[in-house]
Formats: sequence, structure tokens, C-alpha cells
Amino acid sequence: MTTPPLPRRLLAEYLGSALLAAIVIGSGIMATTLTPDVGVQLLINALATAMGLTVLILVFGPVGGAHFNPAVTLAIATLGGMRWRDAPAYVVAQIAGCASGAILGNAMFALPAVTISTTARATGANLLAEVVAAAGLVLVILALVRSNRLDWVAPAVGAYIGSAYFFTASTSFANPAITIGRMLSDTFAGIAPASAPPFIAAQLLGAAIAVGLAVLLYPRTVIVVAETPRDPDEPGTLTDAAAKHGYRVDLQMGLTR
Repeated sequence: MTTPPLPRRLLAEYLGSALLAAIVIGSGIMATTLTPDVGVQLLINALATAMGLTVLILVFGPVGGAHFNPAVTLAIATLGGMRWRDAPAYVVAQIAGCASGAILGNAMFALPAVTISTTARATGANLLAEVVAAAGLVLVILALVRSNRLDWVAPAVGAYIGSAYFFTASTSFANPAITIGRMLSDTFAGIAPASAPPFIAAQLLGAAIAVGLAVLLYPRTVIVVAETPRDPDEPGTLTDAAAKHGYRVDLQMGLTR
């Protein structure tokens, strides 16, 4: 399977990130209009996000990989799953998408397009929770990718995020792009701009921990594919090129027969 052109992948990342932010913010707003019970509000927000994220991965995964998250993109690039030169464009698309989705979420509930959040969240407990949340999310993804269980990524990620809403003190942002988007909505899911940088730092630390754990737990990943050497002028990643020919791509050991 040939990797889609970069513009198409970036469009998928932008749309998926925008819809994810709209789901997170919109469901939070809806929850507060339905009930004054904070626990029920969190449950509504968690279920909507978990189910929505699962669907978004299924829809956009075949095009751009459905990262929707700079921490995921950087982790995958670190382990050779995508070209480093594509990573910055992915991150920009994700941030732009989440910002657009936040505006859409506000607009759907007749709120001003941008309302800067006043919810301070950067406590020590929340920052620790973000390290754990991001590490767990990225590890789930890397574990499934490196063990060739890609069909499980969508349900596993959705289930993890749904549970992490409740077992982490921060309610599991676990995503620098969505953190930036949530600054633009002074609603249930918002985060004050002053809290965003430490949250993002904690998320990136968690992703780095996940990369190390993935290498330790899954040190050798082999993808069985086809039988002639790669054309050096052929577009796409090494894995994509090999998939059209006769090689196995080992993300740790290189190209082998």
C-alpha cells in the first residue's frame, strides 16, 4: 500500500483534529446544560470523547494515520514509523485543527467563537496525571503498531481515553494540540493559557517515557511484505516502499529478507 501524498494526509489530520476538539468541547458544553451533577457531566464528556475518537481513527486512519496528537506524531517519528521531515507539518495541521474545532464547538452552542478559558489546572497532581495519561496513550498505540495489531488501535485508544478520564486527576488531556484548542473555550473542557505550557511539557515527557517502554517491551518489530529492492526515488516511507516489493521491514533492525 502506497502512502497517500502529504497534502492529503495533512487534510486528514486537520479534519480529524478539528472534529476531535469539537467533540471534546461540544460534549462538555452539552453536559453542563443537561445536568448540574459534575460526575454525570464528566461521564457524558468521557463517553462522547471515547466513542468519537474511535470513529475518527477508523475514518481518517487509512489516510494519515489518525495521530491527531503531536505527542503521538513525535513518538512515531522517533521510532521510524514516519519521516521526520513530515512531522512538523503534521503538528501544525493538528494544532490548527484543534483550534478550528474549538471555535466550531463554541459556535454550535451559540457562544462567542473564542472565549479564553479561565480554568487553572496546572497543579502538581494534574501534571503527574498528564505524564501518566500521555505515557499510557502513546504506549497503547506503539504496542499495537509494533506487534502488528493495527485493527485494535481504534477501539483500544477509545477505551483507554474513556477510562483515563476517570483514573487521572487531570481527566486525561494527553495531547498538546487539544490542550491548545481547549484554551479557546471557557467552558467545561477549557484550560487557562497559563496552565497549558506545563501540561504540554508533561505530555511530551509522558510520550518520551512511552517510547522507551515500547522499545524495551517490543524490541523487534517485523512487518512482512513483498521482493525487489526499494527504488530510492520512490515516494513514501521505507515501510511503504517495501510493502510493494519483497522485503520485511524491521523497525529496529532495518530492511531484511
